[in-house]
Amino acid sequence: MAMESLGELLKSFPSGNNALQQAERLMEELLRDPLVERLMAKNPELNRETIRLNLNRVYQHVTEYRNCSNCPGLDSCPNDFEGHYTLLSCNVIGDQVQLTDRKVTCKKLLARQSEEQIRSRINSFYVDERALLQGYSADEIVSSDLERMKAVGQVLNYIERTKEQGLQREGMYLAGLFGTGKTFLMCYMLHELAKAGFTGAIVYMPEFVEDLKSLMFEPGKLKETVDLMKETDLLIFDDIGAENLNPWVRDHVMGAILNYRMNRKPTFYTSNYDLDALEQHFSFTNKDGDELHKGQRIMDRIRPYVEIVHVTGHNKRGRKSQ
Repeated sequence: MAMESLGELLKSFPSGNNALQQAERLMEELLRDPLVERLMAKNPELNRETIRLNLNRVYQHVTEYRNCSNCPGLDSCPNDFEGHYTLLSCNVIGDQVQLTDRKVTCKKLLARQSEEQIRSRINSFYVDERALLQGYSADEIVSSDLERMKAVGQVLNYIERTKEQGLQREGMYLAGLFGTGKTFLMCYMLHELAKAGFTGAIVYMPEFVEDLKSLMFEPGKLKETVDLMKETDLLIFDDIGAENLNPWVRDHVMGAILNYRMNRKPTFYTSNYDLDALEQHFSFTNKDGDELHKGQRIMDRIRPYVEIVHVTGHNKRGRKSQ
């Protein structure tokens, strides 16, 4: 709802002498307002006549400041321009005193814009957006499950190392049982490093592999998706090993992405399997010999470029805390 303007307020007054008296009383109230007193003390050249000539600006400044002091939240902002308030400044030009106003962005809107900018750096493919949008704190992550303390320490150290030294060549491989918070830790890492300006993408592998089958017939969209995964600073393959193995995806999509990122940008993985079991997964088809070689080949693009993180702890699926 927009703030009531001074003009609307004055229109509500009766006409004739009584209206002038009401306007004069409003003027006196404004002059007694601490904000106006402060403005006049800061600018001694500001006199009653200038205030009278700029009554609308002064009224708006005072009203919007009061609204901000009792802020009902950004979505319910009562000011004329949502997320902004009117600030006054005084200038003397020749012998004329001028009062000018400008709109200033409030802290709540700045915080929202900053958060939106952070989120815009992260792409999500088939991962629940809530995992990326929720707030995180290092204390909550450390204290939620003491059994995974070592894993949390490794992730926090990685984040600090990247902030201090820049993008690392080595990523991380988070291995652990179902529901131990591996995806949660990776989303936390993405969010923290997005604050530092890094871009990221997280890809839920089982659905990604299924979707890629249809993208085979849309080469433009396929190239756009693969290029994004090649170029993003931080790439996470979530729940790798749980997908239905597709040799084309393994050799031509993942192979191309990982081949490009090797020694350039870090890639991260979460899995219920350790690296040896993942290699078996990638090698399993009817054509044993040839596929065994291809399974080893994809692992040669994963194994040397990751720090192993064993995520232990309790199954948190279905619980509020992660």
